[in-house]
Amino acid sequence: MSKDQAKETAARATEQPPAQQQAAQMQVKWDDTNMKSSYANVCNVMSTREEVVMMFGVNQAWQAGTREVTVQLTDRIILSPHAAKRLSVLLTNIVKQHEERFGQININ
Repeated sequence: MSKDQAKETAARATEQPPAQQQAAQMQVKWDDTNMKSSYANVCNVMSTREEVVMMFGVNQAWQAGTREVTVQLTDRIILSPHAAKRLSVLLTNIVKQHEERFGQININ
């Protein structure tokens, strides 16, 4: 193959349809101007066919022998099942990385 043919082949390989070019050029910009941060040590999850509802809160009284515990709910996040599955994959990966760095997390 001549140099000209090689250049032409390389040029064709980099040519993409407009939709692919646009996708390749798309960048995500994270706008955190309205973001708030919350701490939670309790999470409850419920679901229906159309949505997954996660409620987060804080339990400040982890006392053994207590018959009733009040959890102050602070945030509710509602996701589509597809977004919930993506979140599940992300959380699985981040916990795996954490355990590789810092050791096994035991939950009872």
